[in-house]
Amino acid sequence: MPTLTQAPSQGDVVKFQFEPNYTNEAITLLLGTNYKSGSVLGKITASGKYKLATAAGADGAQIASAVLLNPVDATAADATGVILARGPAIVSKVALVFDATVNTVPLTATKYAELTAVGIVPRTSA
Repeated sequence: MPTLTQAPSQGDVVKFQFEPNYTNEAITLLLGTNYKSGSVLGKITASGKYKLATAAGADGAQIASAVLLNPVDATAADATGVILARGPAIVSKVALVFDATVNTVPLTATKYAELTAVGIVPRTSA
């Protein structure tokens, strides 16, 4: 029997959110990436576009401020996506996708804290 695999979906990422009309927003994702559901994003201050939140930088996107709800292919051009922009909300830690520069436990913990500051609480048990 063949084994089917499915990419994580919004239901795998978001375990609780107060009211989607309040917590979710449509945004523009910076070109150059095929974003996965659960991508941890930061907002570029100058353009207002979002990209994967990096471990360091000075463009504003180094601060995790949102979680992408559905996959978006922005490899060739900027694209529109829907994010969990604020809480109260709970997300599953195992479903979150980080930039390659967020590659240690302390850096991941920093991103969790930044998300918590906007009311998006990452939980292991979610």
